[in-house]
Amino acid sequence: MSGFAATSIWHVITVATHLAAAAGSLLAAAWLLSRRARVGAAHGALIASLLATALWALLAAATGGGGAVSGIAEALRNIVMLAAIYRMFAGDGRHTSVAPVRPVVFSLAFVELLLCALLLIEAGSANPTVPAGMFQVDVMFRLLATIGGLVLVQNLYAGASPQARLVLRWPAAGFGVLWLFDFQLYTVAYLLKTWPSELASLHGLPVLALVGLVALGGTRKGGELRLQPSRAVAFQSISLLAIGVYLLAMTALGQWVAGVGGDFARVVQFTAVVVAAVVALLIGPSARLRGWVRVTLVKHLFRHRYDYRQEWLRLTRTIGRADEAGMPLEERVVQAFADITDSPAGLLLTRDEDGVLVLAARWRWPTAEVPGICLDAAAIRALERTGAIVELEELRRGRDPKGTALLAPEWLLAESRAWALLPLLHFDRLVGAVVLARPPHVRRLDWEDFDLLRVVGQQLASYLAEHAGQQALAEAGRFDDFHRRIAFVMHDIKNLASQLSLLARNAERHAENPEFRADMLVTLRNSAEKLNALLARLSRYNAAAVEQLGTVDLAEVAPRIAAQFGAHHPVVAFDAPPCLVRANAESLEQVLVHLVQNAIDASRPDAQIFLRLGSDGLHGLIEVVDTGHGMSPDFVRNRLFKPFVSSKPGGFGIGAYEARELVRAMKGRIDVESQEGLGTRFTIRLPLTHAAELMDTFASEQRAAS
Repeated sequence: MSGFAATSIWHVITVATHLAAAAGSLLAAAWLLSRRARVGAAHGALIASLLATALWALLAAATGGGGAVSGIAEALRNIVMLAAIYRMFAGDGRHTSVAPVRPVVFSLAFVELLLCALLLIEAGSANPTVPAGMFQVDVMFRLLATIGGLVLVQNLYAGASPQARLVLRWPAAGFGVLWLFDFQLYTVAYLLKTWPSELASLHGLPVLALVGLVALGGTRKGGELRLQPSRAVAFQSISLLAIGVYLLAMTALGQWVAGVGGDFARVVQFTAVVVAAVVALLIGPSARLRGWVRVTLVKHLFRHRYDYRQEWLRLTRTIGRADEAGMPLEERVVQAFADITDSPAGLLLTRDEDGVLVLAARWRWPTAEVPGICLDAAAIRALERTGAIVELEELRRGRDPKGTALLAPEWLLAESRAWALLPLLHFDRLVGAVVLARPPHVRRLDWEDFDLLRVVGQQLASYLAEHAGQQALAEAGRFDDFHRRIAFVMHDIKNLASQLSLLARNAERHAENPEFRADMLVTLRNSAEKLNALLARLSRYNAAAVEQLGTVDLAEVAPRIAAQFGAHHPVVAFDAPPCLVRANAESLEQVLVHLVQNAIDASRPDAQIFLRLGSDGLHGLIEVVDTGHGMSPDFVRNRLFKPFVSSKPGGFGIGAYEARELVRAMKGRIDVESQEGLGTRFTIRLPLTHAAELMDTFASEQRAAS
């Protein structure tokens, strides 16, 4: 019962696959009717072959895949396909230049006709021994016709021009798939000496593949479409094929050993195991062998040596990664080149201040003996002019077809591991050069290597140039910070010098006045204190300029500043109730000194400067108001708080900038209102003490909640 069920299942599969093949063939023929221009001169023959295939598939479905009727239909189908292949040769003009094509086609067609005659004899013979005796002859004829068809398909595509391949690619692939299946089917039938009905029930599947490929060739994009598996898939497929060959060899050896038997068989088994283990241990880990296999496979399997997408992604990962081991950019540049060429080590040479190349980094090459000057100015100019990649192995062998011997220094030729010198050019200027060690499998570089290495060299040169620019910018920033601090010191000294000069001039006239002498002592004491605190304040001219914030009463600070300037200019501080803010008293005084001094410089000698105090509920306010010449809106918006920009002759232009930075460090803000010809008002806003405490408490609760 189970055997009958299995037979029924295979019969259903036979009918289903062949009906699907017939329907697909008819649809493909209809699809190609209006697409003559896309399949060339074989248009009619391809349609005829699809119709013949549909007829064979229908008969095979009706007869269960066997019998003389389906066999004759298959032979006629093959004859029509041979005619289609010949028309493809004619479309490329090779039916006249390749003389044996026509006789081969006629010979294969004659074989198919003989096969038809044999099938008719089998069907019409009453002797039961005739079909059994002719089965092997029948299968041999089918094998002969199938092999001939495969040979024709291979020659059709292999000898075609690149333009003709765009048309022939998919139909040839379809015929090849179908006849490869036929070859497997007839080979199994010949070896088993019986018809493999299970395998034959799947005969409609390769027909579906043929239909799909022929239809694909008739599409608008069919000529441009290419089947290009990734290199990883190709190498994995080769690995699987090698494993399959190994398993077949072991199976054949096992069958032979089983046939021999006896003690000799056990000796052969043991020897095979030992030899396989030794070979695996000696050859498997060899980097040289892996390199040779990789180069050989790439050379014979791919049009291009490199998978450029993968190479570019790997280069980007190597240069852009945040290396946990802290590998610097210079070493990653060498590694990027080494990954492309399979080099185990390398050196990076970059320019120093004198313009010569010196050693900048080693990557896995600690033993290389490198002189202080790796490449002199003359060689650098030659590399910039030519952009040549120097093959050191070729120079050691006495071959120099490119004239690069002058570019290779003696120390590099003497280093036995050195393999190639690669220049790094950025806008035709040599940024550096990379020396690569000899890879496990040494080969000569070709045009594709040169093109890729030059492009990668230019990209890596741009990375190095950008890195050098960033380092120079950071160094310039440090110098700028130093110069800015010195400018702040000079500005403070200038203010103190102005006060002392004015005090000295007034002393000549009022030295006998006791009140003046008292004010003079106060001024001298304040000046001395400021000079003594000047060095301590140098570290405060940055983002963290304010050391400690505390409670400061604006009502005490404003009169003190007014008294400081009152001896030489009228500065008025209005009386106000206590206004406690969170600030640094010394920094706040420094801010007011800057703003009041600027107000004095912008006003007439007898014009008053006003200091007003107030509050808006969250901030304490102190205003510095003058009636001087004022500032334009553009100056206030774009230039007032820019360092080293001043509207005063001989001014440093850092007073307002320093005042703003100090107020920001105290969590405050400076607002400016000015009008040309009327005057200016600076408003300093600092957080009130109780408001600052509430904000600190709220921030602490927020951090605790998060």
